[in-house]
Amino acid sequence: MNAQELQNYLIPAAVVLFFGWRYFKLKKTKSMIPQYLQNGAVIVDVRSPSEFSQGSSPLSINIPLGEVQNRSKELDKNKPVILCCASGARSGAAVGILKAQGFSTVINAGPWTNTLTH
Repeated sequence: MNAQELQNYLIPAAVVLFFGWRYFKLKKTKSMIPQYLQNGAVIVDVRSPSEFSQGSSPLSINIPLGEVQNRSKELDKNKPVILCCASGARSGAAVGILKAQGFSTVINAGPWTNTLTH
């Protein structure tokens, strides 16, 4: 196999590795949510109010992504904050906002369904 043929496989392989990594990372995070909750964590759903009203974890509060920066004072910086949304993209953005404001433990749980505990 020459270098050109090898290049044809690099992008598909990188995509598969990325999604595999993301899957296992979210699976590990989901398994740790009960422990974070025992340590006083709060679940923050950063979806819009209409999305939140259509289904959410009963343990979560709704702070839409556009309001996270201004409403972060409602959260305790010394307790874990578990963020969720529809897919993990908005909650990922919220992680950066809260970390920049000095929150010590901020977790992206990805989809809000990952925050449903049994």
